[in-house]
Amino acid sequence: MKIGKQTAPHQSICTSNPDTIIVRGHDLVEDLIGSVSFTDYTWLLITGSLPDDRQRRMLDATLVAIAEHGLVPSVQASRMTLAAAPEAIQGAVAAGLLGCGSVILGAAETAGRLLQEILTERADSDAPLERAAETVMRHYRAAKRALPGYGHPLHKGRDPRAERLLSLATELGLAGPHCEAAKAVEALMPDVVGKPLMMNVSSAIPCVLLDAGYPLLALKGVPLLARTAGLIAHLLEEQTRPIGFVLSHAGAGAITYDGPAPAGFVPNEN
Repeated sequence: MKIGKQTAPHQSICTSNPDTIIVRGHDLVEDLIGSVSFTDYTWLLITGSLPDDRQRRMLDATLVAIAEHGLVPSVQASRMTLAAAPEAIQGAVAAGLLGCGSVILGAAETAGRLLQEILTERADSDAPLERAAETVMRHYRAAKRALPGYGHPLHKGRDPRAERLLSLATELGLAGPHCEAAKAVEALMPDVVGKPLMMNVSSAIPCVLLDAGYPLLALKGVPLLARTAGLIAHLLEEQTRPIGFVLSHAGAGAITYDGPAPAGFVPNEN
């Protein structure tokens, strides 16, 4: 059953024959292996062209910034999955990635869409950036939508990762309208939300990458790609210094049962 338009069933990423593999027009063996970094290759795969030095450094910096942040929920899910199924490291990696959503790790795309909406509003209304940002932010608030990429449970002041990414974008001469829009949102937070919420890494990643020419629709892949490396590190450690069942036990110990039970029953869950 065909769903949607499929008038041009083609793809333009990779093809091969018995002797040669072509990726985005480049011979994989002759042109890419040993000649480009994985960051270069990622940009090539996603955009269709190799990055310049500034784009490479910016993408590389975002991948480094978001790859690891300790025993966050995605890491705990990954390590506990490996403890339960030690033969399936791929399942443990997948478990961790499936925990990357709108609250943790997956906000880069939604934050990027917020910034894009602000710039579209500015272009359509011919309004100053600050007014366009306030208009979009108030629309979000009226619709009871979160303003993604601001505030952090640990980094309640400045998220040091966000600060570094923006400073690097400035150093590289890449900081542009998306970075300005992100800063405008931060400045308007006290008036629109009622409290100061600082830019976190999930807002910094899209603003610096969009200004570098990275595509909006691929933004969510950046933290997923980066966190995969962090998960593999945790899963290696889980095999040599296991804590998966310790995490599970601690979680069970932190939660008490308050449902019905027979008279005199005393739980002994741990």
